[in-house]
Amino acid sequence: MHATISSIGIYHPLKEIKNSYFEEFLETTDQWIKERTGIENRYYALENEYTSDLCVKAVEALVKNHTTNLQEVDFIIVATSTPDQTLPSVASRVQTRMNIPHAGCIDISAACGGFVYGIILAKGLIAAGTHRKIIVTGAETLSKVTDFTDRSSCILFGDGAGAVIVEASSENHLLKVITDTDGSYGKDLYLSNKNIPINGKPVIPDNNIHQNGRVVFKWAVSTLTKKIEELVSKNGITLEDIDYFIPHSANMRILETVCKELGIPMEKCLESIKNYGNTSAASIPLAWYNGITSGRIKPNDKLLLIGFGGGLTCAGICLQNNIEMK
Repeated sequence: MHATISSIGIYHPLKEIKNSYFEEFLETTDQWIKERTGIENRYYALENEYTSDLCVKAVEALVKNHTTNLQEVDFIIVATSTPDQTLPSVASRVQTRMNIPHAGCIDISAACGGFVYGIILAKGLIAAGTHRKIIVTGAETLSKVTDFTDRSSCILFGDGAGAVIVEASSENHLLKVITDTDGSYGKDLYLSNKNIPINGKPVIPDNNIHQNGRVVFKWAVSTLTKKIEELVSKNGITLEDIDYFIPHSANMRILETVCKELGIPMEKCLESIKNYGNTSAASIPLAWYNGITSGRIKPNDKLLLIGFGGGLTCAGICLQNNIEMK
């Protein structure tokens, strides 16, 4: 059983945060943030707005963009590091609010690689013949776990959501994949919500993200350059055969460095970092959607999606774009 991705929808909160916002309480400037990250803007959820709210809005946008019957959905996957709460799952809240009658529901935690992991899982469920139509959502409310006293990291994060439908197809549009993790780097990017030691050292459970930016930057560049080459080779194609690369948008400087090392023109690399900030699991669908609506991505284009982040983990897939808007 083959699979294809037939539809997409995105959502971002209404509260817009420009770089100038941080000048009010940090020793920083709009220019400094742009130069080091490429970020100009991001969006924050309201105090009473949660990850499930963003997911529902993204799925509602998907329905508006495409002709699809949600009553046929038999599984829902939400990739997030910022669930409303541990129990019940965000996916189950999407199920009931969208009135989907019979669907399995799970959340997966793979940080910035979560959306791609969700697609890979959906592809496997369809190949196994156990399911036929699956919603995969990547969504985050990172502003709720951001340490606004940390000048190096609080400027990075934004909130948003993206959703796609992966469904059974007679043609194979989702190609071969890669997954990889190096858990020894877990100490360099983590959410401190429990009093569990990291690398043998006590952790204050402040419910904030903590990261060693330099270490993560170096790991990301090294990992992406290797894994992108490995992924195209595994699929029997070359970098030149890919129409657009859609990596996780963590930092524009990471993307520029990787593209330079691989000889990929930056115009073939789609990002969401500039207008949305680092939205973790939501960054890839945001960039994908904007690539389609801007007219850059066309039907049948070959795309390479690759996510990387907390774990530290990485997941990639090559696919044929089968999404057309109404």
